[in-house]
Amino acid sequence: MSASHGGSRRVLSREGVDRALERLGTEHDSVQAGLLALQDHPGRRLLEGASLSGATAHRWSGAERRIALLWSYFGAYQEALRAARTLRERAGRRPNQNALAELTELLEGDGVTVPGEAAVGAGGAYPEPGALPAGLTSGSAQLSEKLSLTGLTDRMNAWYTEVAAVVSAADTVWSALPSRIDLLVAEVGRVRAQADAVGMLPGRHPVGDGLEQLSTDLEGLRTEVRCDPLAFFVAGAPSHNRAGVTARVSPRPEGHVETSRFDRAARELEDLRREVDSLHRLREESEERLTALGELLRHADTELAEARRIRGEVLARIIASDVPAVPGPPLALYDRLQAAEQYRRGARWDLLGQLLDTLEQDAEDELRRARGALASVRAPLALRDELRGRLDAYKAKAGSRGAIEDPELAEAYQQARRVLWTAPCDLHTAEQAVRRYQELITRLPAPTAPSGDRTPRDGASRGMTP
Repeated sequence: MSASHGGSRRVLSREGVDRALERLGTEHDSVQAGLLALQDHPGRRLLEGASLSGATAHRWSGAERRIALLWSYFGAYQEALRAARTLRERAGRRPNQNALAELTELLEGDGVTVPGEAAVGAGGAYPEPGALPAGLTSGSAQLSEKLSLTGLTDRMNAWYTEVAAVVSAADTVWSALPSRIDLLVAEVGRVRAQADAVGMLPGRHPVGDGLEQLSTDLEGLRTEVRCDPLAFFVAGAPSHNRAGVTARVSPRPEGHVETSRFDRAARELEDLRREVDSLHRLREESEERLTALGELLRHADTELAEARRIRGEVLARIIASDVPAVPGPPLALYDRLQAAEQYRRGARWDLLGQLLDTLEQDAEDELRRARGALASVRAPLALRDELRGRLDAYKAKAGSRGAIEDPELAEAYQQARRVLWTAPCDLHTAEQAVRRYQELITRLPAPTAPSGDRTPRDGASRGMTP
């Protein structure tokens, strides 16, 4: 650079002027490309044609006016650059000091007049005519300002970044949520049709009510996303690498789409779908389950009938005061089974499902009780048979010891046998008699092998020579 011109600004050299023109030309091309990309961005076109509300309406109103200002600033930038280039061409290969001073002022001075910040309303929006900020008029100097080309580029970069954030965020939300909501709405419709087929209707079943409410909620969510997409975008920390308008519109804005309401609706639908599927399975399996349930009750009834028969036998053959009573047939369960069959014939699958699960459990409990009752009434007969078996085993043991004819032992055996084979049998007396017979046998001497039965211990006894 050369010495200062007029004591206020250092005058650029010819090489400095040419470098500045080249740099500003490159920035001009980048700005132009960025603005054209913004103009063609699908998010901007969608915002222009949408009926917006809420935060999106407010921010897009400001962004639209920013876009108009950006083109206005770019036009001023373009004209200033063209004037500088024209002056440089006229100055020739060896521009004089006056030409260099004028070029320096064009390239670095605050010589570009643009609408001032005061002309921009809240949120970056131009005020409507007649609604200018207090104390300002269309002729006020504050409605315009002068900037250098570099300052103008910085201003455009800052505003472009704001506009691009709005456009990219709205486009990101519209690309992510509406299609997913549409799929979920279609799935709700499919599940509602299945629910209607099994009687889960709104007003008659909680699942029908839940599906109707979910459908309403999704329609509301879809409307909100369409009219106010920015309400569903959570901005992240701004990147330090963003270069404003020269970076073009980012396909991935800083932040993420808020999907909590959609995710919650999807979870609710999954829970409702599982309930509907369970009734569809019930419809397919109901005949088989009812048949199995009837067999289960008949089996329990059979066990109880056998328990009642054996109890009568026990009371006739055994002296016992603790034989438990046996309940009658499970008539209440048969009534519930009949109601379940009526629900099936009437396609009341929701009522059938509620009844069948508890009825199956109660029938299994009834069978367990019947088996328990049968085992309880069989116990006295089982004990009598066990005592008879033990008496016969002890008699065989006495015979193996050669004491079968022992008078005391024979008398004890006959006494135990009379008690066990006499009806009704006194089990307490029988147990004492068998125990006395056992004790007599245990006092018998152990048997010894006869001498002639001894086994030869060497080879000579078997006719072998030494």
